[in-house]
Amino acid sequence: MTDPVLHDYFRSSASYRVRIALNLKGVNYHSVPTSLLAGDQRSDAYLALNPQGLVPALEVDGLVFTQSFAIIDWLDRTYPEPRLIPEDPVERAGALAMTMAIACDIHPLNNLRVLKYLTHDLGLRDEVRDRWYIHWVVEGLTALEAMAQGAGPFLGGDTPNIADIFLVPQLANARRYDISLASFPTLATCEANALGLEAFAAAAPERVKPQD
Repeated sequence: MTDPVLHDYFRSSASYRVRIALNLKGVNYHSVPTSLLAGDQRSDAYLALNPQGLVPALEVDGLVFTQSFAIIDWLDRTYPEPRLIPEDPVERAGALAMTMAIACDIHPLNNLRVLKYLTHDLGLRDEVRDRWYIHWVVEGLTALEAMAQGAGPFLGGDTPNIADIFLVPQLANARRYDISLASFPTLATCEANALGLEAFAAAAPERVKPQD
């Protein structure tokens, strides 16, 4: 198998997740920056790879995988160690519930294309758009904090799992909007422990941002 090619954007939460997973698995990959601000994801060439016009997309030996969750599931099945999605049915359900709380209930509502639509198409002022963003992030993290009670040192327990992979980028986004994490001590602690691992730290936007 040749090294995968990851089409990503340094600040994309979904891309950030996949970078973390690749690092945890120890998989070497080539990165192809795809600027969401420049509209690279809407080019004919990129749409031929991913008809949704979203990042990330992972190319492997002529195959193209899209959607961060699906990519991580493929990685887990292709590179079994370390396990990211628990095999035990109870642990798996718990991990996926926390993961989906982010992937389904928080992230889609503050995605860049949604924020652009609110501003450009619906004409919302920036401060109103930001209230939208903050409302859904805080509501989602409040529920996730309750779900995570007793977790540690990671959401995955003794080792990080897919829930931690989704958590870290989401909290990075919250900080970009100056959302206080004081009400989410369990999440903040799990995040800090995860960022203490090089696999997480090396995937951070500031570490992978293309040079001007």
